[in-house]
Amino acid sequence: MIPKYEEIMLPFLKYLADEKEHSLSETHDALAKKFKLTDEELKELLPSGQQPIFRNRLGWARTYLKKANLLTSPKRAHFKISDTGLALLKENPTEITSKFLTRYEDFVEFQSIKRSKSDKNILPQTQLDDVTDQTPEESLEYAYQKLHSELSKELLSILKTCKPSFFEKLVIDLLITMGYGGSRKEAGKAMGKSGDGGIDGIINEDKLGLDVIYLQAKRWDNVVPVKEIRDFTGALASKKAKKGIFITTSTFPKSVYDFVGQVEYKIILIDGERLTNLMIEHSVGLSTVSTYHVKTIDSDYFE
Repeated sequence: MIPKYEEIMLPFLKYLADEKEHSLSETHDALAKKFKLTDEELKELLPSGQQPIFRNRLGWARTYLKKANLLTSPKRAHFKISDTGLALLKENPTEITSKFLTRYEDFVEFQSIKRSKSDKNILPQTQLDDVTDQTPEESLEYAYQKLHSELSKELLSILKTCKPSFFEKLVIDLLITMGYGGSRKEAGKAMGKSGDGGIDGIINEDKLGLDVIYLQAKRWDNVVPVKEIRDFTGALASKKAKKGIFITTSTFPKSVYDFVGQVEYKIILIDGERLTNLMIEHSVGLSTVSTYHVKTIDSDYFE
């Protein structure tokens, strides 16, 4: 099990007890071995997929220890224990937490949030961050995931109540935004014009129209029965087509996925959850409220 960043701090400091200078990479390997982390655990990533969870937590454990002046950094990505850190180890602490580090004034200053200087009627105050077992990146990414999930649910509930004609328009807008269909005018003509059972429309696979994709787009409340996919496949066969997309606001049972995996046609299934995720990814029917840029040090610049 991957340790929390607070669980890493004391072993981290003890590893530096030899008073030698250590690099981040060797400390990473030593502590990974101490916590008996498997290769799978070391490869486990944050929700963004940008950084391993253990490395992220190790980095924040180092930051917190450094802000409390328990270690120093002689050069980039290297550190050694400080006199303050040695003194702490002599106390034989059982753990080091963010709350524990508030005994150090520099750490309190690092954690504090000062009230706006523009309000002259309020004296500057210090308020410690809420204690959490997540690093700032984890808190941000899991909060983003929660917002994304709630938005997806709300969006799906709206899709299920919209008119069929509007739903078809939405599907066109999404596919065009994703790079299909050529122009909006061409795609609009194609949708809802087929009239064949099992097919709602046709859209170009690329802007030049080198190939076409047949569409079925249905608002659904219940699970889509496999019969609907069989009818769609039959419609593709009648058109001598090879590619199709079946879009619904509902879900597909395992039998549908099994059926699609056995036929010779390339059929993409887009259920309600995937549909809303694509809409969010491509900002269809959505507007951006706020943008937060998370930045890190450009090591090459300082080199």
